[in-house]
Amino acid sequence: MTFSLYAPAKINWFLNIISKRKDGYHDIMSSMHSINLYDTLIFQHSDSLHVDSEIEIPLTENLVYRAAFNLKQKYSYKKGATITIRKKIPVAAGLGGGSSDAAYTLLGLNMLWDLRLDKKELSSIAFEIGSDVSFFLNGPLALVKGKGEVVCPLSIESSFMVVLVKPPISVSTAWAYNKFDEANPSILTKSPIDIKLFCQALNKQDFTTLNIMLRNDLEKIVIDSYPVVGELKNKMVENGALYTAMSGSGPTVFGIFKNKAEAKKILDTIKPYWCYLANTM
Repeated sequence: MTFSLYAPAKINWFLNIISKRKDGYHDIMSSMHSINLYDTLIFQHSDSLHVDSEIEIPLTENLVYRAAFNLKQKYSYKKGATITIRKKIPVAAGLGGGSSDAAYTLLGLNMLWDLRLDKKELSSIAFEIGSDVSFFLNGPLALVKGKGEVVCPLSIESSFMVVLVKPPISVSTAWAYNKFDEANPSILTKSPIDIKLFCQALNKQDFTTLNIMLRNDLEKIVIDSYPVVGELKNKMVENGALYTAMSGSGPTVFGIFKNKAEAKKILDTIKPYWCYLANTM
């Protein structure tokens, strides 16, 4: 038995840091939205666990392997699987590629091994692997709170044309949060987002309201060290973006455009950076 699953990337409409926890992590509030940029995961039976990828990642840091290992251990599955990853989502880009791959590994092995686990059981394992993994089991649009373990699905009717641009740098999530702590020793976010108003504005495509109310608290930290991120945001606006922000801990910047024709206009101005046209799911 061999089959494939497609693990989507995500954008963060906003990311607010609420407080620092005693365990060193942070409580956040964010809204994540899946987009149609995918990694492909291929599953097949094997006597032991194998993860094949064109990107070399130590097993201790490989979220796909950790997801598979934790699932196998928790449910005492005797055999294994070969999981082949074909990457299309950039690494260390703020797009959640590793977390999505881990979530879809849980979904794939649940099918391959016929474990018949429900979403709640899978989510309990997902949170042990990484903060964003639970979202990808509960998307495509959700409010994420706490350390990432509280995922509240949201529903809107609108879909959005998204341009993604990643400059040739990588940003560690841990580095970004550490820098934030250095700059904000007493923290923290000034006022929480009004989620009802946020959803209404998304549905109405009211970007005037969204531009006023939304922010990514890590953006300034990253821009201070990597000004190109701010330059890309400005270029998006100059070329007609209705809304633009850094996704997650960056460095990828996304812009929302009125339609595909408008979105395509910016592509020639941002080469040779990696870029991609996508839609929200």
